[in-house]
Amino acid sequence: MARVIGVGGIFFLCKDAEATKTWYTSVLGIEASEYGISFSHAESAKAFPKGAMTIFAPFKADSDYFKPSDHNVMFNLMVDDLSGILKQAEAKGVMPVQPREDHDYGSFAWLMDPDGRKVELWEPKEPPAET
Repeated sequence: MARVIGVGGIFFLCKDAEATKTWYTSVLGIEASEYGISFSHAESAKAFPKGAMTIFAPFKADSDYFKPSDHNVMFNLMVDDLSGILKQAEAKGVMPVQPREDHDYGSFAWLMDPDGRKVELWEPKEPPAET
């Protein structure tokens, strides 16, 4: 049976698309092209061979997980150095909207983009080696 093997793109509306692209580039260090922002699957797999993945998760309409955003979508971006990204963001005047969390599957922090969308930053942790 044919099946979906990954997310090929995420497309979203912005008040000012160029300003939003500039924010993601200057605050998070993401390189943009004429098509937008792209990520190499090979790069994340190299950094986190077993921990890198994409989650496609519907939430109940009354969930408050996306708060303080009132958008019905949130981006989760995989990072290789959460502390470093947060320092970059702080240097641009962007502070987390809630405390950092560390779990056995990774560390998380949350920022708001210029359109008021919540951005979840995730630094995966490799699962323990099987013995």
